Amino acid sequence: MAIGGTAPATLLKSPREIDIMARGGVILRGALMAAKHAVRPGVSTMELDAIVESFIRSHAGAEPAFKGLYGFPGSACISINEEIVHGIPSRKRILAEGDIVTVDVGVKLDGMYTDAAITIPVGQVDAETQRLMDVTEASLAAGIAAATPNNHVGDIGAAIQAVVEAAGFSVVRELVGHGVGFSPHEELQIPNYGKPKRGKKLSVGLTIAIEPMVNVGTAKTKTLSDKWTVVTADGKRSAHFEHTVAITENGPRILTLG
Repeated sequence: MAIGGTAPATLLKSPREIDIMARGGVILRGALMAAKHAVRPGVSTMELDAIVESFIRSHAGAEPAFKGLYGFPGSACISINEEIVHGIPSRKRILAEGDIVTVDVGVKLDGMYTDAAITIPVGQVDAETQRLMDVTEASLAAGIAAATPNNHVGDIGAAIQAVVEAAGFSVVRELVGHGVGFSPHEELQIPNYGKPKRGKKLSVGLTIAIEPMVNVGTAKTKTLSDKWTVVTADGKRSAHFEHTVAITENGPRILTLG
């Protein structure tokens, strides 16, 4: 039995609005790739943030959506190793060989928002860390594949959870994906766990950020004293991949591809 009703019509976007988001998504993907190409030992997270902001602002009308959002100081959330999300860019945070770094970025273009993230290895990483990244990215693909009309939010979460837990990792439950488009965060929540046919029904025109956050160890989290950075409770590593996706009559359309 399906439970949860339908996503509010106020969240649905027109084809024109979705096309604007896709244009912003191309810029966002380019910013992530610029950061990825700059990742190496000795680089600070502040340097990566500057690269992201410069790339976005080099495109007419585009702005970094996270800069100043809820008081956040950076253009990108940049999180290292056990940091799950919301790491604050800093000159003092220096990448080292074997680290992993997550870069999470939002773009505003012509009044519409997109959101995406990637986790990047710094040089060579150990086999478990590589598997963590591979599984997280695979779980994102599974979640996107479930984002079809008349499926439910729970179908997305169930697909992600199945991939992650089959690999022996854990899904973060205290942080979720979300609606995105008219604002950086819209009311619909997209958990990375769940049961099929539960939660709101996915309607054509809905745009959502699907973003599995996957930990090697416990799913539990804690927030550091900076009030922003969320880390794994056991200090083990976490990976995070994210795309903005539109629900269309032809299935999911990824809006944050280059």
